Amino acid sequence: MKKLYLVLFFLLFFATAAFAKININTATAQELTALPGIGQAKAEAIVKHREANGPFKTVDGLNDVKGIGNKILENIKNEVTVDK
Repeated sequence: MKKLYLVLFFLLFFATAAFAKININTATAQELTALPGIGQAKAEAIVKHREANGPFKTVDGLNDVKGIGNKILENIKNEVTVDK
């Protein structure tokens, strides 16, 4: 019975983590590549833009990153945040 509870705990833990949004102001390039349509080059561009211009004020600020257009932004908008 303990094993069943342990398995359920881990399933719930990982399910919750899977739905956690990625903070574009703190995420590493590696973490950003988990987003759909964001490969290594775009992830690095996001990090470089953030380092050069400061933190993003809104998710829509990703439009200012070279290589991130409206289509990609719409695909990832619900998966990212700028909250702390």
